[in-house]
Amino acid sequence: QVQLVETGGGLVQAGGSLRLSCAASGRTFSSYAMGWFRQAPGKEREFVAAINWSGGRTDYSDSVQGRFTISRDNAKSTVYLQMNSLRPEDTAVYYCAASVSISIAPITSKYDYAYWGQGTQVTVSS
Repeated sequence: QVQLVETGGGLVQAGGSLRLSCAASGRTFSSYAMGWFRQAPGKEREFVAAINWSGGRTDYSDSVQGRFTISRDNAKSTVYLQMNSLRPEDTAVYYCAASVSISIAPITSKYDYAYWGQGTQVTVSS
């Protein structure tokens, strides 16, 4: 079992930056693959970024590639999402998630994540 708490959301103008953090507690954080997803009103929850258990491999959706960076600090049991060059279409509730998969590849499917945080709102104004 692991508990996840996201922080760092807020209101930002287009072109600005935010850094989301997700603090984990419970079982050994370094054994989990981690991911960030987002959900806009009336839309499905979609993949944003993922990082494998060691932090050695990452993956991104096409819509955020080159603008967002996922990282993790296993000593602090925290995963981060640095978001730059934000656009109004990035507005959504952002969720972090933990997967027990030991795959070397990052996990991109929401159905492979067993644990979810409560979400943090990100609003980008034009």
